[in-house]
Amino acid sequence: MLNGMSDYAKDVLVSTEWVAEHLNDENVRLIEVDEDILLYDMGHIPGAVKLDWQRDLWHDTERDFVTADKVSELLGRLGIREDDTVVLYGDKSNWWAAYAYWFLTYSGVQGLKLMNGGRQKWAAEGRELTEEVPSPVPTTYPALTRDESLRAYRDEVKAHLEAVQSGQGAMVDVRSPDEFSGKVTHMPNYPQEGVLRGGHIPGARNIPWAKATNEDGTFKSADELRALYEGEGVTADKDVIAYCRIAERSSHSWFVLRELLGYPKVRNYDGSWTEWGNAVGMPIEKTYREE
Repeated sequence: MLNGMSDYAKDVLVSTEWVAEHLNDENVRLIEVDEDILLYDMGHIPGAVKLDWQRDLWHDTERDFVTADKVSELLGRLGIREDDTVVLYGDKSNWWAAYAYWFLTYSGVQGLKLMNGGRQKWAAEGRELTEEVPSPVPTTYPALTRDESLRAYRDEVKAHLEAVQSGQGAMVDVRSPDEFSGKVTHMPNYPQEGVLRGGHIPGARNIPWAKATNEDGTFKSADELRALYEGEGVTADKDVIAYCRIAERSSHSWFVLRELLGYPKVRNYDGSWTEWGNAVGMPIEKTYREE
């Protein structure tokens, strides 16, 4: 274990202390991934490179990701080598860092870690931030192979409803209770990501992503996390699909379930509610009723 977090199923977290101690290690690379893409320019951990989730991960015109070849090109451009330990971190308790972690894992990248607590914990501890942008030496990153077992597509989610109903599967909606109930169709301050129909996928359990974190942005203990999910019937023996609006919050919950708790079958539905809530013929449950 890299920093004593031995109660988790996998060695996928490093502490801010560990990062500070390994800033100059040749085989440790830091990547900052923020929702607010301007934060990096205002100051970042020394040596960290920037990943822009919209520009670097999404296809220009299709609602899909860049190809695996483009991911290899991206990592090469960032100076990442296959054997490097890549530490991802970002704002908002690692929302988008977890999204990048899921996407890169789905794309076949190995050796990934998250810095527990993310940017907010590093800054709160008064650790060094710099505006100096590194110029990494480009590398030739090997070809990657996608792991489709980590991603759920719309028709697979629809087929999964039977498993949920029979108790063999689980669906986790990690959005806010008001989004889940159908009271609102988008997060506060995110009107551009609204949909035509509010509510949730039938049979989904509402476990908001932030319940997995402490106030300082770190993850709760394995025992606390296990109790959180098992209390909603989301257990390790089930085939689990997580979703939110565009998959950034559900990537955080996917990370908790698969990486920290070791659930063997957890998929992230990246189409999430902006696809399901706009799709023709998809069943929706809505629990909110106008007074």
